[in-house]
Amino acid sequence: MKNLVLYLFFCCVSTVFAQTKNVSPSIISDDVSIKKYHNKSELNKMDKGELLTLYIERIESLVKTLPYIAFATKPGKTLSTFGIPNSKLNTKALKDKENATVDFIETTSDFHKKMLPYADKSNLIAGILFYEETMKLLHEYNEVIE
Repeated sequence: MKNLVLYLFFCCVSTVFAQTKNVSPSIISDDVSIKKYHNKSELNKMDKGELLTLYIERIESLVKTLPYIAFATKPGKTLSTFGIPNSKLNTKALKDKENATVDFIETTSDFHKKMLPYADKSNLIAGILFYEETMKLLHEYNEVIE
């Protein structure tokens, strides 16, 4: 009986690991979406700290999306979606790119947190509106290619 339980346990564990090993990684991470787009009057009512946060978030979304527009502009697409073999080499290449992106975003965000407080509020607002419009255009582009 004990051997049967152990056998069933190992079968279950090996099945779980076998299934997770073959999952194709997503090209664009799920955290790139902008939850709310703003207009100029809404942004004018915000304080500079809120604007800095929005500015940095929009840059992060664009940095995580733009390198992949030949494939997709929204999360959910995987290597397999485009017929890219889910090999160790391809998965590693994608992981290396994700790690480089994280490093870039951290460096850029640190810079912005130190320097953007000196920017004019109107320039921050213009930047946010530009980044948001760019994200909207990327989603429209996605609709055209699908």
